[in-house]
Amino acid sequence: MREVFHRSLEDLQARLVEIADLVTVSIDKATHAFATSDVALAEEVIANDAKIDELAVTLDEQAIEILARQQPVARDLRIVVFALRVSASLERMGDMAEHIAQLARLRFPERAIPKGLKGTFTRMGELDVEISRTLSELLRTQDLRLADTIRNADDDVDELHASVFEKVLSDTWKGEAGATVDATLASRYHERFADHAVAIAKKVVYLATGDWAVEEEDIALAAEAQGSAAPEA
Repeated sequence: MREVFHRSLEDLQARLVEIADLVTVSIDKATHAFATSDVALAEEVIANDAKIDELAVTLDEQAIEILARQQPVARDLRIVVFALRVSASLERMGDMAEHIAQLARLRFPERAIPKGLKGTFTRMGELDVEISRTLSELLRTQDLRLADTIRNADDDVDELHASVFEKVLSDTWKGEAGATVDATLASRYHERFADHAVAIAKKVVYLATGDWAVEEEDIALAAEAQGSAAPEA
């Protein structure tokens, strides 16, 4: 029975990786659709969000069943609660990708990116895709060094997000009301996508260390400890 229980926990974590991989596909397609006004690609993202939602619900149901039947304690309990909280954040990341795709569809055949902000949004999209891929790898390997990579990339997204608001609030901004709304909404969606990834990364660190207040140096030490504890091939 214990072996079955631990297989169930491993399956929970594998399902998280599956959802994270789908989120990466969604944000990649969404940012490309947003940049190029590819409405067909935007429609794919919007349609596929239901799959992410469905997988998140299935994972939650499995986690609740484990809580009810197995009554886990200590680290096992942390894994189940971790899975529930991370699935919710991944689902929201999928929603952010869907929102970006919806903006692309709304403005088709025109481009949703306002003039003067193409480079900014292109970079924000690249960073979000990079963050999402790193997050999938973090969930797959629990290599804590990747948590720092996500946090650093999020700082870059935050700077770009702030620059969008500076741009649309400046006296030189000539965009119409619709362009202003598109810019602020899209920037917020990109920023929130990255924020959810950071929140998940913090939960992975907590799962590994049992401590919420872990500094960068401590993460590095924990990652070294992980490496030294790994069995030789």
